[in-house]
Amino acid sequence: MTLGILVVDDEPDIEDLFRQRFRAELRRGELVFHFAASAEEALQSLNSGLQPEAVLVLSDINMPGMSGLDLLERLRVDSPDVPVIMVTAYGDNENRRRALDIGATDLVTKPVDFVALKKLVHSVIEQKNAA
Repeated sequence: MTLGILVVDDEPDIEDLFRQRFRAELRRGELVFHFAASAEEALQSLNSGLQPEAVLVLSDINMPGMSGLDLLERLRVDSPDVPVIMVTAYGDNENRRRALDIGATDLVTKPVDFVALKKLVHSVIEQKNAA
């Protein structure tokens, strides 16, 4: 079964970075990444029906326009069962508290530790599949 992950980040090199770090999982057909450069684009993509459907969202917090926290609030209403992991360069307690209060599954700081992120992604997907 191939699982979809939506990555939301305004950094232009993020797509190449994720494809490189998850190369083995992509080759085996375990994961498909969808990318959005803004929260608005992410909502549009989710509403248009991604294939395979996004079972996890990884979102940056600080983006122009709608922030990742604003996106998280919308997702909690529109797609309450989709886990959301927030990614930020600012791992301060206020962002962490607010993200978790709104309903984030977890918060990861930049630079991303991809070994830890892979474990977290697999853990979230396993929990979702067990539910």
